[in-house]
Amino acid sequence: MSDTILVINAGSSSIKFYLYDIDDKHELAPRLGGQLEGIGTTHPRLRVRDAAGETLVERDIAPSHAPDVPNAQEVVGTWLSGHLGGAPLAVGHRVVHGGPDLSEPVLIDDDILARLETFTPLAPLHQPNNLAPIRVIRERRPWIPQVACFDTAFHRSHSDVADRYALPERLYLVGVRRYGFHGLSYEYIAQRLKQTLPDIAMGKIVVAHLGSGVSACVMHQGKSVDSTMGFTALEGLPMGTRPGRLDPGVVLWMMEQGMSHDEIEHMLYHDCGMKGLSGISNDMRELLASNAPSAKLALKYFAWRVAEGMVGLGCATNGIDGIVFTAGVGENSAEIRQAISEHWGWLGIKLDPERNARHGPRISTDDSRIGVYVVRTNEELVIAQHTLALVRQR
Repeated sequence: MSDTILVINAGSSSIKFYLYDIDDKHELAPRLGGQLEGIGTTHPRLRVRDAAGETLVERDIAPSHAPDVPNAQEVVGTWLSGHLGGAPLAVGHRVVHGGPDLSEPVLIDDDILARLETFTPLAPLHQPNNLAPIRVIRERRPWIPQVACFDTAFHRSHSDVADRYALPERLYLVGVRRYGFHGLSYEYIAQRLKQTLPDIAMGKIVVAHLGSGVSACVMHQGKSVDSTMGFTALEGLPMGTRPGRLDPGVVLWMMEQGMSHDEIEHMLYHDCGMKGLSGISNDMRELLASNAPSAKLALKYFAWRVAEGMVGLGCATNGIDGIVFTAGVGENSAEIRQAISEHWGWLGIKLDPERNARHGPRISTDDSRIGVYVVRTNEELVIAQHTLALVRQR
């Protein structure tokens, strides 16, 4: 039995997990991946598939066994223990917020865990759920090393100008700054471009991570220069349930109308974005299939604002050499990519319909002034790589 690295990506209603074997050359090979979804609902379900895509298990879980993330983690841990024959060498976790100082993955101890808890107000939708499995494993299997890998870390290369808001210095000094998110995804894309598109990999590349959460990042020489997300994961481009760019005066108006902090927070994180604008769903597939005027409005708004935000990042690098779409919507929706790209005709960007329908890798025409590509992301592999590297150093 080879050594393994377990990767855990915990959200509010699901826990995704991936297991990687470590070979004699310290290379990582995927063994299995799965998720326990529907946490806190009446129909939680466990699905696990091996590296070839064959189903290892697919079954319902009693709601009483997965009412929250900590209990769901116990279900996942029990299944893994019963099928792997031994504990992993280490566990790597996606943690959304690492704050201003944690710019690389770290081994988790009591002090690190306490620091990460202080960032919960900056990522209330993600941070508590990211940390819950860490606590469970520390309590039940304290001898297993755990590593936190941060979505903010990749963006710590930003300049002082990119890092700031037009606010008093005292706020910056206590941490009010533009952190950026989805960094693990962008880090993987930077790696992958060097392997598959070396001619542009070190150029000025705008990458759009389009999923339930949505952001864009401009990279130069493989490093983040600027991002559309900032202090929290609310800023920037419109998302599934989050509004993106918003006049702060709207929040002041909500307060004047008597809304509490918790009510405003819930609305901004759960009831806005495509869900709020359409009044139908935050799922792009449902909106694309709908004939409702509000669905069409939401899709037009999304395409316009994402297109605007992506090319606007070119100001930070004084140009764009390539554009990349990634994540669930970015990788799989030819219609969304086409709708976004239609706003770029003035830049001489043209998509090839057949290439776009095949999902790339290149989806632009040969004579497009800027090449447009689709690259599948793999945040879990980046987490596994960082976890293995830290354990080997240890």
